[in-house]
Amino acid sequence: MNREAIIQGMKERVFAANLALPEAGLVKLTWGNASEINRELGVIVIKPSGVPYKTMKAADMVVTDLAGNLLAEGLNSSSDLPTHVVLYQHFEKVNAVIHTHSKHAVMWAQAGRDIPAYGTTHADTFYGAVPCTRQLTVAEVERAYEMETGKVIVETFNDRQLDPLAIPAVIVRGHGPFTWGETLAKAVDNSIVLDEVAEMAYMNEIIQPHCETIPQYLLDKHYFRKHGPGAYYGQK
Repeated sequence: MNREAIIQGMKERVFAANLALPEAGLVKLTWGNASEINRELGVIVIKPSGVPYKTMKAADMVVTDLAGNLLAEGLNSSSDLPTHVVLYQHFEKVNAVIHTHSKHAVMWAQAGRDIPAYGTTHADTFYGAVPCTRQLTVAEVERAYEMETGKVIVETFNDRQLDPLAIPAVIVRGHGPFTWGETLAKAVDNSIVLDEVAEMAYMNEIIQPHCETIPQYLLDKHYFRKHGPGAYYGQK
């Protein structure tokens, strides 16, 4: 398959993934973006900035190099592109990144709290609490806000020694969630699950303010039956 055909396929997948976000109730107005990387080809495809979902087309998807430089004239890329670029540079097994302002995940981001793993619904996708980053500093915001957002995400995973494939999501303090995956479809699923478990955790703390997190043995069972070499959930 030639370069043009590969990029066209990426544009179609990125377009479909972006449309899936408002359909799942995760995006209002233009508050979200999805991207995909092809490391061998050296390109990233991402949603254009501020284009309404109802008028957006696959042809509108923006193509950049791995540093985020535009490769063709056209629409401006999402303003969050530098964040995606930093995540791709540091999370080498990640091939797709999604950012939304989904309501329940944002609630935890604005509270500055990790989303605790209270049950098996959480454990099926996230191997532990979904981390919340620290607040960006004034200097970071003024210097290069979107790039520094990516850096604080990477910092959080490095400091806590977290595997980005085992916990394929983060909430940026005061901002909102980013999710990712080895495919765009998986990244979309992770965004959907993230907001569901964020809502569940919020309600758990209303029902039982001092509820306990899921025991480690049950977290292990539910996560590893779906992930890793011993996984047995679903069809081969």
